Amino acid sequence: MKHVKSGLVQSQRSVSTSITILKTPIMPLAEYCGMFRKFVSNDQSDEEEETEGHAHSHAHSQAIASSLIRQKRAARETVAERKPTNKIRSSPSKEPRRPRQLCPQRLLRLCAKIQVCPRREKPTQRKRTGEQLKGIVTRLFSEQGFYLQMLQDGTIRGSKDETSDNTLFNLIPVGLRVVAIQGVKASLYVAMNAEGFLYSSDIFTPECKFKESVFENYYVIYSSTVYRQHESGRAWFLGLNKEGTIMKGNRVKKTKPCSHFVPRPLQVCMYKEPSLHELEEKLKSSRSPTLNSGRSMRVISQHQEDQENQEDQSERSQVEAQQS
Repeated sequence: MKHVKSGLVQSQRSVSTSITILKTPIMPLAEYCGMFRKFVSNDQSDEEEETEGHAHSHAHSQAIASSLIRQKRAARETVAERKPTNKIRSSPSKEPRRPRQLCPQRLLRLCAKIQVCPRREKPTQRKRTGEQLKGIVTRLFSEQGFYLQMLQDGTIRGSKDETSDNTLFNLIPVGLRVVAIQGVKASLYVAMNAEGFLYSSDIFTPECKFKESVFENYYVIYSSTVYRQHESGRAWFLGLNKEGTIMKGNRVKKTKPCSHFVPRPLQVCMYKEPSLHELEEKLKSSRSPTLNSGRSMRVISQHQEDQENQEDQSERSQVEAQQS
């Protein structure tokens, strides 16, 4: 029964609510359309106001930027128009000054004040007469087992006496990798003539220049800076044979032991730059080239050529025997 009563109560409430809804007056369609149009028109007006505000602010910023640009242009034009005037403006009230005329007394006073200075002479450059070149005092030891020596009479040959003063030489640098070889005791220069013979000269000539270079086995070789082979261009070297005698320059090869020397320096010295003389002066003043205590060069050269020919033939025979 309770359930039936509760259902009746709920049904009565729903009926009462439906009756109240039916009693409320219904709004006509025209009013609903008018309200919708007002709502739409309000939204459009708000959007237009926002767009107008943005456009107004953009135009205002453009106006400010254009005014700033105009101000900058006006400032530049005013600065360009202003030209610096270094002239002193003369007042219109004052008259221009006239140049003063010097009276003779004033001229005399000015002339008395002027001091006549003597002309300064340029200081003459003094020639350097002191020591300029740094060289060494050394002994030249050949791979053949001899020391190169120069006797008092200018004879050049090999010696096994290590303590002899005749084996001392001055190596004076006279150019880039170019040296002059001078005997300490004889004070003569080692030179090579156009035939390839070594001789001693009391004056410094182009024939006294030797190019100093290091070979592959760290031996030093000395070649003439003036003469070389015409066809092959091979240099002429300073050399000693197995007997300790001087060899002809065009017969010495840089690959053979006869041209290999080891400098054994004793001390470093400073030397005067030797004055270079022409070859014509040498022919007039210097002695005739001699070797091995004054014997003739031609006889020695023939003897050396015979020895070298024999050595070449022996080497060829050995090579042929090995090949066979």
